[in-house]
Parts: sequence; C-alpha cells; structure tokens
Amino acid sequence: MKEIKKSVTMKDVARLAGVGVGTVSRVVNGFKVKESTFQKVQTAIAELDYKPDEYARGLKTNRSNNIAIILPTIWHPFFSEFAYYVEKNLSQKNYKLFICNVESDASTEIEYIEMLKNNKVDGIIGITYSDIDNYISSNLPFVSIDRHFSENVSYVTSDNYAGGQLAAEVLIEKGCQHFAFIGGKNIYKNETNFRKEGFYDVLEKEGKNFSKLVLPEPIEDLEGKIEMFILEHPKIDGIFAVNDFMAISVMKVMQKLGKFAPKDYQIIGFDGLKSAIDQDYYVSSIKQSTDLLAKSAVDSLLSLIDGHQPDSRIVLPVSFVDGGTTR
Repeated sequence: MKEIKKSVTMKDVARLAGVGVGTVSRVVNGFKVKESTFQKVQTAIAELDYKPDEYARGLKTNRSNNIAIILPTIWHPFFSEFAYYVEKNLSQKNYKLFICNVESDASTEIEYIEMLKNNKVDGIIGITYSDIDNYISSNLPFVSIDRHFSENVSYVTSDNYAGGQLAAEVLIEKGCQHFAFIGGKNIYKNETNFRKEGFYDVLEKEGKNFSKLVLPEPIEDLEGKIEMFILEHPKIDGIFAVNDFMAISVMKVMQKLGKFAPKDYQIIGFDGLKSAIDQDYYVSSIKQSTDLLAKSAVDSLLSLIDGHQPDSRIVLPVSFVDGGTTR
C-alpha cells in the first residue's frame, strides 16, 4: 500500500528555521521581519517544499490574497508590460493576480468591482476609460493609473506634462521649425491630456508656430484624418504624437505621401514601446517607467488594503529615448 506523504506544517518550518511559529506566519503573510530571519524562514520553506494553506489563511485574515488588474487590452505592449511588473511586485508580497482584459466592455469591469466588494479580490489596479464612476468609491482598495474619478480615488501617473515639454525641447534642439501635435481626446478626465499642454507651453514660450490635430475618441478613419491634416500643413517637420501607436499611424501616412523620418521630418511618441526587452524602440519616444509605475501602484494598493491612506496622486519621472525617428 502506497504511503501517504504527511503535509508539511508551519511548525515544521519553524523547527527547521529555528524560529517561532508566529515568525513563520509573519513571513508567509508578507509582514516585515529582520532580513536574516526572513532568509532563514525562506530557506526552510524551500527545503521542506512548504505550501501555505491559502484558503485557511484567507478565512483567518478575511483576505483572498488576490489582486485584480483592469486593462483596456492585453495586446497593447505598454499594458502587457505594466501587468508583467505588477505581477512581479505582487508575487514578492505573496499575492496572486487576476487580469481583466476589458476590450471596451464596461460590464466586465463592473463584475470585477463587484468581486472586490464581495471580498473575492482584495483590491484592484485599474487602467480604465469606461463609465464606471458610479461603481468606484474612495473606501474601496482601488488604485487608478492616469484616470481621475469623481471621488478622491488614489492614482499613479507619469509626469505627462513634463513629457510634453521634453518632446518640444528635443524637437527644437534638433532643428525643427514647423511643429504639430497629433492625438486623441477621451471624454473622461485623465493625465494624458497634460502631454499636449506641456508641448504647447514650451512652443508658445519659445515663440514657435504649431498646428494641432486632436480627435475625439473613438476615432474613425484615423489615417484618413491624419492625411488630410498633413496635406493642409505641408511644412510640418516636427511632430509630437500622443502615444507611440499614434506616431506609427502618422508614419504610415507620411510614407504614403513620400516622406520618411528622420530625413524629411522628425517625430516623437509617448510610452517608449518595444516589441521585446532586447529590441529597439518603435519610435523616438517619451518613455514611461512601467516598472516604477507598477511598483508604486502595488505599494499604494497594499497600503489601502492595510487600512492606510497613500498619497492621492503619485507622479513619476519620464525620459526621452531615441528610436531612430529623430536626428
């Protein structure tokens, strides 16, 4: 008859590590202990292949140790990279991640918010542009990325205004004379609107003329509208696009018109997208630090879950990266 292997308990881990059961419990539940103690407990856990009873732990703490992330789409490189770093930071705190891939379906987001209210997840990090204000309140552990809600909901953002300023400064420094901003505008107030404001302010201060194409979202026939705009402003030689994908759409239209970057014009996007970590940037861009955004969002959310109030607005630095579309 096959012998049934006895389950490893916290007591076994404590005995091997030479610490108390309470100390093992603190490590397993993500509470801070001395680094030397933490390493001893982790070594014992690995040696014994100890698996915490997540269900029992959840009953004791009234927590699921599950976090949800709401994304507009997992196909966008920025969103998928952000989710990767969120999961990485959460795993270090013994949390699991649910991914809510919205694809323009607000009802899916509402389902996840209901899960939060019913204690099936402990908190939500949201990148959302849907009409869900009525479902979000400041007493829920919810951290937003970029988006402003009607209540005082904590959010983390890159310094979009400084990014717009930096784009203008780089294009001026690289000799551009005729400037343009091209982007969409969402009906919900969010930090990305500051990108164009920072861009405009530098150009106005420097006495530069510029044109702008700001299209209400969702945008239909994007490339057709860009082409009409470029034909109306043929001298444009320095373009700032609201994001890298918009920059790529502009480049496709320019190529159709026989113009190529950086020879005939220069263009800067926003986000700093790559197809993979070891690949080149798609375009010259204002890069967001997705790893830092993720860490800040996770830290803020876990602070809320623990009953603390983090900063309501956390702003993180950006930088310029050369993707070959500027000289």
